[in-house]
Amino acid sequence: MEHTWIAKYIAEFFGTMILVLFGNGAVANSFLKGTTANPEDGKANGGWLLIAFGFGFGVMIPAMMFGSISGNHLNPAVTVAQAVGGVFPWSHVVQYLIAQMLGAIAGQLLIMAVYWPHIKESQNPNIVFACFATSDSTNSRLNGFVSEFIGTGVLLFAAVGLYRGMFFKQSVDIANIGVGFLITALVMAVGGPTGPALNPARDLGPRLVYSFLPIPNKSDAHWGYGWVPVVAPILGGIVGVLAYKLSFGL
Repeated sequence: MEHTWIAKYIAEFFGTMILVLFGNGAVANSFLKGTTANPEDGKANGGWLLIAFGFGFGVMIPAMMFGSISGNHLNPAVTVAQAVGGVFPWSHVVQYLIAQMLGAIAGQLLIMAVYWPHIKESQNPNIVFACFATSDSTNSRLNGFVSEFIGTGVLLFAAVGLYRGMFFKQSVDIANIGVGFLITALVMAVGGPTGPALNPARDLGPRLVYSFLPIPNKSDAHWGYGWVPVVAPILGGIVGVLAYKLSFGL
């Protein structure tokens, strides 16, 4: 069945909403005060593994739901990189990016609705901010840029390989599972310095929510760093797709 472009935009909206809900929701559950994963004694803290799998499932589940509809980009870096690689029409890039941004904002609003009491209880503004957007742990925009560039480059190179590789060519659903574990592995492996974003919408949408809404215990939105998780993933994604195209074709 061939879906309309409107249906594809809607799929990108809901898919990105689920991604942010699962991913940043896992962050909130791990770090905010008094949650089931982080009670006051801290003994049940799910930590980094919970976050990594949250983002992994946040990509895997929408891929199974919407992969056959929109291609399940959920990420401006994916959309732009595929357009540069010649496998996605430029005439629909802006519409995909808008749908992804709105989906990311909607997902973050859902997280706020769920965790509002815990946001109010969490006195550390850095913990509250971490549930929305990313920053570099050493306060280095250069290190953040390198981390996001390499991480998203590997993401696009490996994702294209999963969907176009010989092993998965007859089973897209298995490739979808592979992409979910790919995200999980990347968060575990290269997520230490920045969070990570690997996705401009996943960072920028929630950062806008953080900036404009009256959120308890918030401080600066770190806009001096905010361009890094937008620019670096897009450039890294382009390099990843072109590296695969030059090596193996698309």
